[in-house]
Amino acid sequence: MTAAEFTTSDGAQLQLIDEGPADAPVTAVFVHGWTLSKHTWDRVAAGLPAAAGHNVRTLRFDLRGHGGSRPAEPGEATIRRCADDLAELLADRVPEGPIVLAGHSMGGMTIMALAEQRPQIFDRIRGVALVATSSGNLAAPTFGLPKPGADVFNAGERLLRRHLAGSKAQRVSGASAWLRPGVRWLLFGKGSKPDDVAATASWLANCHPVNMAGYRDSLAAHERREALARLDDVPTLIFAGLADRLTPRDHAEKIAGALPNAQLYLYPGAGHMLPLERTEELTARLATLL
Repeated sequence: MTAAEFTTSDGAQLQLIDEGPADAPVTAVFVHGWTLSKHTWDRVAAGLPAAAGHNVRTLRFDLRGHGGSRPAEPGEATIRRCADDLAELLADRVPEGPIVLAGHSMGGMTIMALAEQRPQIFDRIRGVALVATSSGNLAAPTFGLPKPGADVFNAGERLLRRHLAGSKAQRVSGASAWLRPGVRWLLFGKGSKPDDVAATASWLANCHPVNMAGYRDSLAAHERREALARLDDVPTLIFAGLADRLTPRDHAEKIAGALPNAQLYLYPGAGHMLPLERTEELTARLATLL
């Protein structure tokens, strides 16, 4: 494993992990979700070479404001900026050769924004995996609750967002154990593993609070169904957990409706954290793109 740092055109320092031979026949680039970390993809990246049956280079990085990367400056905590960062990273670290992109949650939305903003990049993209993600309609999610409950939850979330937007702290919390019950309920399905819940809570706790609020605003404004047309001739896999409270089944089905050639995989009992909850299945399916 090679830990490295990439500096974007505006000076943001992004932490990344670059594994596998530089001359591998394909590079898989992983993009994580809101409040999470590049480590969301560790197990999938580790299993890909064996599943694919040949050398694979894997690249995963912390979005600005997440993990070990630099906090975003005011106005930079947006999906649009994440797509620009991804484009610059690809140009610098994978300047030639075929690429497979995999995006979880906001990472999938970043890939959609990349298709919208830099469609020419997809001339080199040989496959895309959209995992527990959405093409829009995220302003007021239901969280799997009846409407009155969802309204209360969203009102509380808006209050929390305003509090985070005014925070002077560098991370959401210095400790993460108290976050685990909420993380388990919101992000995981049935049979969640305590270690996975603990890791996810720690990633959330490490997120920059002002950036967390900024990205939530960008998620609410995310409407990129039309951008999916650029993926129509790219082999695309769509994954959704049937117990996902954040991006439930209908979000995946809308993406599939816009991409009639894509393959849709639904996982009963799984929640939002498919790279952790269904590692083996995701790895095997992603290997088909390689």
